[in-house]
Amino acid sequence: MNEIRDLIIGIDFGKDYSQICYYDRKGEEPCSVSMKVGAQEFEAPTCICRRGEHKEYTIGLEAVYFAREKGGQMVDDLYGICKKEDSVQILGEQVEPWELLQVFLEGMLKFLGVADLVKNTKCLVITSPELEDPQVKNMEKACQAIGFSKNQYMLIDHGESFYYYSLTQKRETWNRSIGWYSFHQDEVKFQQLTMDSSTRPVLVRLEEPKKTVLPSLTAPEEEGEKAVEARDEAFRDFIKETLGTGLFSSIQITGYGFSPDWAKMSIGSLCMQRRKVYYGNNLFAKGACAAGKERLEDKILKGYRYMSPALVLKDVGMEMRVMGAPAYYPLIEAGKNWYECKAGCELILDDITELVFVVGTFGEKHKKKVIMGLPGLPERPNKTTRLSLALAYVSQKKCRVVVKDLGFGEMFPSSGKVWDELVEW
Repeated sequence: MNEIRDLIIGIDFGKDYSQICYYDRKGEEPCSVSMKVGAQEFEAPTCICRRGEHKEYTIGLEAVYFAREKGGQMVDDLYGICKKEDSVQILGEQVEPWELLQVFLEGMLKFLGVADLVKNTKCLVITSPELEDPQVKNMEKACQAIGFSKNQYMLIDHGESFYYYSLTQKRETWNRSIGWYSFHQDEVKFQQLTMDSSTRPVLVRLEEPKKTVLPSLTAPEEEGEKAVEARDEAFRDFIKETLGTGLFSSIQITGYGFSPDWAKMSIGSLCMQRRKVYYGNNLFAKGACAAGKERLEDKILKGYRYMSPALVLKDVGMEMRVMGAPAYYPLIEAGKNWYECKAGCELILDDITELVFVVGTFGEKHKKKVIMGLPGLPERPNKTTRLSLALAYVSQKKCRVVVKDLGFGEMFPSSGKVWDELVEW
């Protein structure tokens, strides 16, 4: 690679395979990194192997080799482990999920061949099929353990990665709707990326998926030709059902289970109306890389807003005195993904024994007030109760609010009281 500073890196952390790419500033596009020197092999199995005698870890293709040939302990469900909080036992030792993820990410980053990588990285973007609270926490801990500060990394799911990849291509490939067929062996899922140009900003949505199961190709050899034909016909029918008479600029095909070898009739249906059709499995890593470039540098999509299912639609703030003057103090701003929505502050109570949040909904003028009681709050003179307030979303609608009594210096020590609530505004 020809980049050594201000790196923008994308990693697709997938269930079975993962990929890494970086933004090539000379070529002005994301560039995939091969897992083998001199080969065009861009996918690494999402696994790690612990070699007992050396207490060393290997990842990807090397992990598969050492587990098979050298008797190391394989961790092949790394993706599933990282969606949980429970530690796992490896060669008699308890290891946290984020520690295993740290090993895997560090192994992937080594393929870039850059010295002092953290210092020279502007942004690392990790994408996954979906993002849930334990998974997000493990990813954040892993990134921070590697050495990345909070403003050096970001997380997005495959849907948002698809959005950034699609809208950073040539405009003729996305000036209408975009179709997306995602294969997983015999199952295929279709989603449509649509744009509402009547709004400002233009609202971009990934519609709810439609699914079908295709006939399997694992038929006896003498029936193989019939199986191929049946699969092709079933996919062609699914194409007609999903695309219909709609206008599509392009079609993207990802996953494992599709092949031009059997999709003879299907390809003809896909390419009707001069639709451009693309097939490959590097879309998400490149989309992650494109997201980092767009958010931090280009900002050419500022007139568009991706309406992610993870998007928080509530503004949350408080009315308080700031520097002696009454003001509205914003805590959470609508329009960000839930795993990016965190806030905190310290405050001193002034003739109140509860907290009042001001909550507004994206696109609406009306705001409401939500009261959080503080039962058991120590009785003290006015303005001598100092609290810490922390908000962190754990899903698109649920927010955890944690309040701690900090006391007021030596005069009024902290009671140690903590109020912890999970709220839907």
